[in-house]
Amino acid sequence: MSLIAEAPEFLQVFSDGTVKRFNPEISPPSLDSSKKYKSKDIIIDSSKPITGRIFIPNNIPPKKHLPLLVYFHGGGFCIGSTTWLGYHTFLGDFSVATQSIVVSVDYRLAPEHRLPTAYVDCYSSLEWIYENVKIEPFLRHADLSNVFLSGDSAGGNISHYVAVKAVQNNGFCPVKIKGVMLIHPYFGSEKRTEKEMEEEGFEEVRMNDMFWKLSLPEDSNRDFYGCNFEKDEVSESIWLKFPAIEVYVAGKDFLKERGVMYAEFVKKKGVRVVKVVEAEEEKHVFHVFYPESDATRLLQNQMSQFMKRYLN
Repeated sequence: MSLIAEAPEFLQVFSDGTVKRFNPEISPPSLDSSKKYKSKDIIIDSSKPITGRIFIPNNIPPKKHLPLLVYFHGGGFCIGSTTWLGYHTFLGDFSVATQSIVVSVDYRLAPEHRLPTAYVDCYSSLEWIYENVKIEPFLRHADLSNVFLSGDSAGGNISHYVAVKAVQNNGFCPVKIKGVMLIHPYFGSEKRTEKEMEEEGFEEVRMNDMFWKLSLPEDSNRDFYGCNFEKDEVSESIWLKFPAIEVYVAGKDFLKERGVMYAEFVKKKGVRVVKVVEAEEEKHVFHVFYPESDATRLLQNQMSQFMKRYLN
């Protein structure tokens, strides 16, 4: 048995199919009333399994309805979890800052479950929310007419494709998606960007290629629609109905170009509201590594303002 792929400190894949993941510091859910928010773990589909964590601010007025954010974590489709301390802290604080309910989804990971599994799993979380809004106590204040999608890196990618499916399903989508917030989205293509061809970017290109190789269907390349959004066959009518989009990029992020390219693409396709917001001095997914930093607080405020603009 030999090692065939590795992301140091996070992932090892062996020739016999064995996958080992090494999580950073994690956080359990908390019902501690002394904090500004509560959280609990949920089972979305035990047969797959798909799980998640819900965050709600404390002291919600009895008849108050709050917007709902559905969040998808990053990790190249191969690693990551809503239990990671960075995600737990960021999303718990976000629920307080925005006075919203957050459902963070743990979808099945590659290479055991290659794309499009993550898209299917994450869309099913919308169906679970609809079916459980009157059953799950943490959802009883959720306003399903004010739902937003978000995620970072691979999760930003997922939020786009979940939104596409929701619009394609037209009146059959169980919730009303008002906006999509992509944080440092993870996209690619067989054709390299200028930054990807620079010599100093060699190691980042190698790592990105490894994650794509592990997560894409085995008979496909980086022009698979899940990697290269330009290859997805989406009708003009879908783009015209698409919810508002805000794309957050980081100035020192290797993937910044991809985020800007995505925004330009959807705008040309007819999406009416598309905005790019840059954190000039920050790196990829800084909000996960530094969830209490000033830059993260600014990101939360920017996302909060976006949500307020599109609430009913």
